[in-house]
Amino acid sequence: MKKLTGKTNEDTLIEMSNMLDSQIEGNNGSINSISDRGTQLHGHREERRREFEANLEEAGLELETEDKSESDDRKTYYLKIHAPWEVLANYADVLKIKVPFKASDISKAREGHLEWLTQAFRLPDNIMRPEPDYFTAPFDKSKVDFFLIDDKDTFFPPSTRNRIVYYILTRCPYYKEDCTERDKTLSLGIKRLLNNGTYTSAYPLHDCKYWKKAQDAQCESERYHLYRYWARFLCFYKKQPLNLIKNYYGEKIGIYFAWLGFYTEMLFFAAVMGVICFVYGVLSYEDNITSKEICDPQIGGMIVMCPLCDKKCTYWKLNSTCLYSWQSHLFDNEGTVFFAMFMGIWVTLFLEFWKRRQARLEYEWDLVDFEEEQQQLQIRPEYELKCTGSRLNRVTQVKEPYLPFPSKCARFCLSGATVLFWTCLIVACIMGVIAYRLAVYAAFASVMKDSPTSKIQLVGPLITPQLATSVTASCINFVIILILNFLYEHVAIWITDMEIPKTHLEYENKLTLKMFMFQFVNYYSSCFYVAFFKGKFVGYPGNYSYMFGKWSKLRNEECAPGGCLIELTTQLLIVMAGKQMVGNAQEALLPLLRNLWGSRKGRSHPESTYSRWEQDHNLQNFSQFGLFYEYLEMVIQFGFITLFVASFPLAPLLALFNNILEVRVDAWKFTTQFRRPVAAKARNIGAWKEILNVVAILSVVTNAFIVAFTSDMIPRLVYLYVYRPGSEATMRGYITNSLSFYNISQIPEDNLPEHGENPSWFNSSTTTTCRYRDYRYPPGHEKQYTHTMQFWHILAARLAFIVIMEHVVFVVKFFVAWLIPDVPVEVKARIKRERFLVQKYLHKYEVDKLKMQLSQSCSQATEKASLLPSSPSKHRVLSESI
Repeated sequence: MKKLTGKTNEDTLIEMSNMLDSQIEGNNGSINSISDRGTQLHGHREERRREFEANLEEAGLELETEDKSESDDRKTYYLKIHAPWEVLANYADVLKIKVPFKASDISKAREGHLEWLTQAFRLPDNIMRPEPDYFTAPFDKSKVDFFLIDDKDTFFPPSTRNRIVYYILTRCPYYKEDCTERDKTLSLGIKRLLNNGTYTSAYPLHDCKYWKKAQDAQCESERYHLYRYWARFLCFYKKQPLNLIKNYYGEKIGIYFAWLGFYTEMLFFAAVMGVICFVYGVLSYEDNITSKEICDPQIGGMIVMCPLCDKKCTYWKLNSTCLYSWQSHLFDNEGTVFFAMFMGIWVTLFLEFWKRRQARLEYEWDLVDFEEEQQQLQIRPEYELKCTGSRLNRVTQVKEPYLPFPSKCARFCLSGATVLFWTCLIVACIMGVIAYRLAVYAAFASVMKDSPTSKIQLVGPLITPQLATSVTASCINFVIILILNFLYEHVAIWITDMEIPKTHLEYENKLTLKMFMFQFVNYYSSCFYVAFFKGKFVGYPGNYSYMFGKWSKLRNEECAPGGCLIELTTQLLIVMAGKQMVGNAQEALLPLLRNLWGSRKGRSHPESTYSRWEQDHNLQNFSQFGLFYEYLEMVIQFGFITLFVASFPLAPLLALFNNILEVRVDAWKFTTQFRRPVAAKARNIGAWKEILNVVAILSVVTNAFIVAFTSDMIPRLVYLYVYRPGSEATMRGYITNSLSFYNISQIPEDNLPEHGENPSWFNSSTTTTCRYRDYRYPPGHEKQYTHTMQFWHILAARLAFIVIMEHVVFVVKFFVAWLIPDVPVEVKARIKRERFLVQKYLHKYEVDKLKMQLSQSCSQATEKASLLPSSPSKHRVLSESI
């Protein structure tokens, strides 16, 4: 076998280990039994390898084996595979791969007068557009001269070459001729050989080292260019070279980075608007009359509040929550309503503009007529292996593996029960965190009480019991989220495998749905509790509500006088920021540490003996779930900045900073830490598109409810326009109006503070009533302790606000979606012109070819006629016969 050199040296590589040697070395105690079993296994693997490699050579591939003595562990063989031009041309014809046939004659859009402003953000043209624009058509081997083939070695890009080779590997058989039909069905492809240990891995090779160009001038250096212009963090402000990414990694990975980059760009506008709303809250700080009344010693300092828990909690003055009320105003102000409505419209703009960007990429990357049915209907090897039955396919009239309905139903029920169990486990953990909040609040309230003996007098005014409880509970909840995520990832893969999906698309969709549903409940349930349940089912003094009944002595939490919005902000900030920091550290450090450990032997070898395939082998394998987890991380973040953004306008800003880093971390991983993945085509982001649409619709509802029920915006507006005293539009008196009275003498013994818990300033003889957050009639009234009309007016206003806001936002969303076409007019025109030109030039090509064949046949007939002896004319012969 000749040594393969040059730019298309190896399109892919298979690595195989001497499994027998490794087993003996690891089991010296039972070497005989291991040796016998290992010899048998080794023989089967050797036989499968011979059959498989012989069939690969029959398919036209060229193979070259590197001896194990040249590898760093002296046990591993490397089988390099090269696809010559004939093989590439044959399979490009079979797969209908589009290739250029004519340079595009459609003029590009002219640059605007202000285009120079974006010059600093653009990469060199040879990096942004590594190839000129062409009109393309499906490759046809019989019409080779129709296409623009300057150099056969570079005609098919690297991503196409390794996709063709992998296509052959996945369909190449390794069975003998005398085996049964089922054995033939189960003896196909490199995937099964990897599963049964015949080979240990298979991957395309990187074209060069990422830190320097290839020494051979004819070899590509796309990896080097990707690292220099894309993967380094200092390039964070530059546009991504999407065409170069697509050429090197394939369209599926290119679509992911295009979507991530577009999402990051759109986050900029949401972040700017969020910062404006936050700045408005800061600037209106001094005009906040409500907070001033709470902090005023003559108003808030004279209001005695009822205990917030039984026994350990004592009476407290309203002005002790002064700082807490100021913090609440930063996020709970008039700008909150505007920002919530803005984000509802922003989500629609993001999704609609992405459709347009996606349509443009589909045209530029020749994905318009790409049919995914062939890939979607490919049966998974696991399905064929586990399905013992078979039935006739009505379309292909070929018998295929079949899973009976009873078995499918049983597996589906077991899968659903498992998902339900884990969902209930999340709810149980959330209930445990809530119980922690209720139990610990009493401890914080006891420690932080206003008394001369307190050891944390300096901290107490800054950190209230509510804030301390919320922060610690959020941290504990975040740790629980990480643990449950780690456990459920393996469970989700297991139950999806248990269902035995038939096709790869079905498998991916099932796993996507299970993982997102679990993560949705896991990450968002605590935020839903704080937003919609905390402080809503409290009761009132003398008739409090308890979590598990009165016997549990865990009284439901109350919101602070400033509202629960700041607690939702705290919860969202800790979970969202914590997830981003842990995710980035995990993505950056784990692959780096694993690669350093895996390549510790190879790095000691000289540069000349540490081969390119060994260097790639020491990198991390890019699994089939690689992009899945990247999408999942971003979609969960998308939920944070849309579902609860009304409580934290700075969430888009945090997401923007994270995504700027995320793009470069992912680029760095792909370029330096991972083996080159097999190129795959994809027209869009798949099932994640529908998930984003659902989250976008749900976000309008959640934000409307947050503004209506979690924020204090509606009660303040009702007071301002209906219940304020006098004709002046002012919020003075709102705090007094929003707090109800209760007679201390009527409080049950179980709800009263223990002896010695009351602060020194409390005098039971002078203080006969305490206040609590609600709208109820005072003691002595004929309807004492029942809801006042103001309560019902506020409830009606809240429901009316939800209806109005949802209708306004949804109407604007649907109008914007209708107004913005999914496919740009320019792209539609280009698609139509390209199809027209394909038909025109193919017709002209066929006519010219036919004319050439006719002229050749006529010339040949003339030459033959000139060589024949002269014969009587046709008329003479005819007359003689008559």
